Amino acid sequence: MKILIVDDHEPMRKIIKTILKKAGFEDIEEAENGKEALSKLKEKKFDIVLLDQNMPGLSGIELLKIIKQDEKLKNIPVIMVTAETSKEKVVEAIQLGVHDYIVKPFTPELLKKKLEGITAK
Repeated sequence: MKILIVDDHEPMRKIIKTILKKAGFEDIEEAENGKEALSKLKEKKFDIVLLDQNMPGLSGIELLKIIKQDEKLKNIPVIMVTAETSKEKVVEAIQLGVHDYIVKPFTPELLKKKLEGITAK
């Protein structure tokens, strides 16, 4: 299972990567912004994208729109991992087709549970 972590905050990427490795996921790549993530998504096949919502440049919502409109990318499950809690932003992400939503801070158990929900399908 190949996972792409997209977050502009390096410590958060490292935390998520550590949690994933402890959960047995080894094939992990990182992107520090939406543009870098889009480039990686077009170059390689990913099974899951963990996406921060609030990033400078190409935001998580904008990247989610691009992913869901691209025939080659639209079926990749996207989990929004964000500090954004406004109802409007959550609803927008859901309407755009986000698979799941995790609010920071979160526990390692919650992230594992969300990933297991995807990998079980």
